[in-house]
Amino acid sequence: MRSKARSLQVEVRTVYLGEESHPDAERYTFAYTVTMKNNGTIPAKLLGRRWVITDANGKVVEVVGEGVVGEHPYLRPGEAFEYTSAATIATPVGSMHGSYQMLADDGVPFEAPIAAFSLSIPRRLH
Repeated sequence: MRSKARSLQVEVRTVYLGEESHPDAERYTFAYTVTMKNNGTIPAKLLGRRWVITDANGKVVEVVGEGVVGEHPYLRPGEAFEYTSAATIATPVGSMHGSYQMLADDGVPFEAPIAAFSLSIPRRLH
């Protein structure tokens, strides 16, 4: 059972970066903006991240690292942090999901899941 004392809400918005993509070379780049909010009652620090990126061919890339965009945000209850990063895949459609590894001020580590979201170029009429 998850503790309400340690709770991180994660929302993600994506946008296709056509100017940075090269479809002829099977390179589709997407920016994603993450907003995380501490909905718990204990302050917590983000230690690391794990992303699973899947393209339409079924190719899976796992990215594990410390912090996000070079930072380790510390969030008091009710505080939010937002950042933007990017991912490149070989197909015009794909998905991402993952988790953040957090450490609450009471010394208890916890994992905050990031629900799957799609990476997709906008539909075009011909």
